[in-house]
Amino acid sequence: MIPEIFNLLTPFATPSGEEVFEELFRGAGCRVERIVSTGQATREGQWYDQEHAEWVVLLSGSAVLRFEGETEGRALNPGDAVNIPAHCRHRVDATAADRESVWLAIHYEPVENG
Repeated sequence: MIPEIFNLLTPFATPSGEEVFEELFRGAGCRVERIVSTGQATREGQWYDQEHAEWVVLLSGSAVLRFEGETEGRALNPGDAVNIPAHCRHRVDATAADRESVWLAIHYEPVENG
């Protein structure tokens, strides 16, 4: 089988107001997805508290990410990346409404030290 080449920044025909989660592949202990946001944010009062760790990079657009305990979110621009440990409560306060914000997220099982 010949591998397919694709571009992570190719726009979707995204219906207005919908965020798109596209699983690109999964392996033993990891899952890689592309997320395309168009103005979405985590619902007020809601926090993500995931069983797995997540490394995420913003490829295009803009976003504001906040971790529990912070009073203000952190602005993300293309190329900004963060490694979020399992059970580190976080939320997306905002994404660009005037253009697609494309994320690459790698969900994985962390290796135990020691």
